[in-house]
Amino acid sequence: TSVLLLFPSMSKDLSELLKEATKEVHEQAENTPFMKNFQKGQVSLHEFKLVTASLYFIYSALEEEIDRNKDNPVYAPVYFPAELHRKAALEQDLEYFYGSNWRDEIPCPEATRKYVERLHYVGKNHPELLVAHAYTRYLGDLSGGQVLKKIAQKALQLPSTGEGLAFFTFDGVSNATKFKQLYRSRMNALEMDLATKKRVLEEAKKAFLLNIQVFEALQELVSNGQENGHLPQLKAELRTRNVNKSYEHGTAPGKESERTNRRHTDMMPTTPLVRWILALGFLAMTVAVGLFAM
Repeated sequence: TSVLLLFPSMSKDLSELLKEATKEVHEQAENTPFMKNFQKGQVSLHEFKLVTASLYFIYSALEEEIDRNKDNPVYAPVYFPAELHRKAALEQDLEYFYGSNWRDEIPCPEATRKYVERLHYVGKNHPELLVAHAYTRYLGDLSGGQVLKKIAQKALQLPSTGEGLAFFTFDGVSNATKFKQLYRSRMNALEMDLATKKRVLEEAKKAFLLNIQVFEALQELVSNGQENGHLPQLKAELRTRNVNKSYEHGTAPGKESERTNRRHTDMMPTTPLVRWILALGFLAMTVAVGLFAM
């Protein structure tokens, strides 16, 4: 009864409730200067690599728990591994950015570990809440993926063949609009009482907070990288990778490669504050563009 009094609209479909519950954070993200920076292509390779690394840990945990509960009726209807799972795609991207030893190179900040711990806790103890994390991440990525892919590809001068952008490519989804409709209908059909719906909505908000905390932690990593001379090393890595790619495709590195490298170098932010703004730009754009199309 108390739930009905506090949440008179809880009879709505779960997908609508989730959209309403996260509306405030969506609007905040839409109006932040961070998103505008990303839309202008003001994102550096360093932030992009750090974001990709954290996403790998997050999706590894999420998909481990999803697989654990794939036959559980509280999640089974929305189990779409071939269409949605991102771990394998992120592994491809990380190998491209960091090389074959990427597992030994990528950082996992404490905030990312806390996100991972929450996902494991939910999957093992409250699997009915997994849908909040899956919906927030997957449908957001699927909705905004193509926009983000084009921006990142242009800003970072990544190959037109898609290397480094596998995360944004959903090969198992031929029509994103129809798939999202299917996903929402399956999610709305989950058997869930009012108290559970309320907990799912709160978990969705928590998912956003966990994401924000991850990016706050990345600020410290970026600052430390600057102090330790890590950014120049990243520039050198990029130059080497571009040269290698040129030879692989049968073309010698010439003026075009030099221009690309120079643009990468010029793109590197010069202060921790600016780099932090750009890093949050990626978060804001992911959230805002993704949820806008949910």
